[in-house]
Order: sequence, then structure tokens, then C-alpha cells
Amino acid sequence: MADSNDSIPLAAEKIYLGGKEHRVRTRCGSVSVIVYGDQDKPALITYPDLALNHMSCFQGLFFCPEAASLLLHNFCIYHISPPGHELGAAPICESTSPHSVDDLAVQILEVLNFFGLGAVMCMGVTAGAYILTLFAMKYRVRVLGLILVSPLCRAPSWTEWFYNKVMSNLLYFYGMCGLLKEFLLQRYFSKEVRGTAEVPESDIVQACRRLLDERYASNVNRFLQAINGRPDISSGLKRLRCRTLIFVGDSSPFHSEALYMTSKLDRRFSALVEVQACGSMVTEEQPHAMLIPMEYFFMRYGLCRPCQLTDSPRSPLSPSCISPELLSPESMGLKLKPIKTRVSLEV
Repeated sequence: MADSNDSIPLAAEKIYLGGKEHRVRTRCGSVSVIVYGDQDKPALITYPDLALNHMSCFQGLFFCPEAASLLLHNFCIYHISPPGHELGAAPICESTSPHSVDDLAVQILEVLNFFGLGAVMCMGVTAGAYILTLFAMKYRVRVLGLILVSPLCRAPSWTEWFYNKVMSNLLYFYGMCGLLKEFLLQRYFSKEVRGTAEVPESDIVQACRRLLDERYASNVNRFLQAINGRPDISSGLKRLRCRTLIFVGDSSPFHSEALYMTSKLDRRFSALVEVQACGSMVTEEQPHAMLIPMEYFFMRYGLCRPCQLTDSPRSPLSPSCISPELLSPESMGLKLKPIKTRVSLEV
């Protein structure tokens, strides 16, 4: 177990599409952080779902020109990977103690301290959303706001617990086998993009399937066991004072969890966006659906979109695309349900 002060970045040759990888050593082992943008800007940290990293969980959002323009104009992005989930990760040593969700939350604190960051904006998907919410509850002064995609806040239901146990056994005995990948793809995506016998699966599902092949089963199983042993944190949600923006697809297996979490948050500081015909990973399946809500969310912090976005004639950030109800005072000025039709605009 490394000392928390022994934090060393990797050499600068580790470059990913303009981002630089740093390997930060923490008390719970090393963690990979990919940094994009100007580090003098406010920080936005991301944390992905089970078996994913920034390439497979946030690539769709950051490859969307309007989203990249909005986010990189306002933030320096710090993509944190769960232990053993980064690109090119080796198997974690079997003698390494398993991590709990509390360990992972503390690890985020150590990453922030390593980079000298104060209060940050957070964006997480499902398991990553839980870790970031837990972090916000433990270290309130370090979080400006939460953007949560298909989040969790309760302990696993019996159904989810059993489902996770089946996946854990598959990982242990068969590795990243075909059946295990199908379970994960059902967790991430709606049936509309997963395809059928007559309709091939979409490009984003095919890309995710290929990226899952790169994960070591033992590393994924460690994160899965931590998430399957998570405690219920819903009783503490009302005490959160950072603003929270929740996205969830109406086809997500965690749709009811997101609705429950929204009901437990202080309505003055939270908003819910439900996205039609979408699974859990809105960041990949419907990234355009996140643009207008995020822009209005950031406006509450005095942040703005660039004066010139992109030359895309379909930019959903055009003022003519803003629905009147977005300007209502209810719930931070955000009220979008459903949203899909509002971003499917013709020129």
C-alpha cells in the first residue's frame, strides 16, 4: 500500500487525443487520470460505470462538437478511471486488498490534492455516479456541482444483487466472455441500439464491445464487488448543498433508481432530465440530449457557452431551440421531460 504523499505522474509521452495521462499513487494503489485542457480553468472530473473508462463512457459526449465546445471552454477535464480500468491496464495483483466504495471516494480526494484542485464539478455514470455522490457527501466543500447519469443511491436490491453475483461468477470462471458482455451491454444501452436478429447493433455498441475485450476480468470484478457491497446513502442526500443535475434514459434498468434519488434530493438544488428511447449511458447513446440542460446548469455558476460554437446547423444550443419551460424558476430553471424531440431539429 503506497503512502498518500508518494504521488508521481507518468511521463508526458502518454498522450490520448490531446490529453495527458498521469498515474497518481494513493493509499489504495495507483489511479490513472487523463487531463484535457487548460489546467488554469475550473476542474470537471469524470468517473465511469463498471468495466468502462473515459474512452468507452464519455467519448460520445466529448466527440460531440457542441458538447466539447461547451465543456472545454469552461473546464479542464480530469478523467479518473477506477483501478485497473484505464487503457492498457495490467491485472491488479491478487495480494492487493479489495477496495470498498469508501476507499474509491477517498482516492478521488487524493487525486484532487495531487493536482492542487479545490472545489470541482463532477460527472459520473451509474456506478461512477454513486462514487461521486458519496464523495460529495463526505467532502462537501470539494464539490461545486454534480452531473449524474443514471445514478444509484440505495444499496442493491435483491434483483440487482443477484444479477451482480451472476456477473461476478462469470468474470471469475470465464473472464470477459460473450454472455458477460451481453449483460453489460444491456446495462448500458437501450434495445434500440443493441440491435435484433433483423437489425444490426449500432456502431456505439460495437465499439463498446471491442473496448470491453481490453478489460481484465479480475479488475472488473474488483469494482463490481465494491459496488455490490455499497451502502444506502439516500438518507444523506437532503444535506447536499451542491446543485445536482440528473440524466436518465427511460429504457435504463436504473430508471426507477434515478427517480428515487431525485425524490430524496432538495428540490431547490436539483433537476431531472429523462431521455426518451435511451438506456443508462446517455453520454454515449444520446449526448445531444445533455447539451441544453448542461448549459443552463452551468449558467448558475456564472459559466457560459463560447460566443461561437461550431458550424453545425443543428446545434441544440441555438437560442431558437430553447423551450419556454426551461426559463421557469422550478428546480433550477430546468424542466425537460421528454427531451429527445427537442434535440431532433431540422435545419
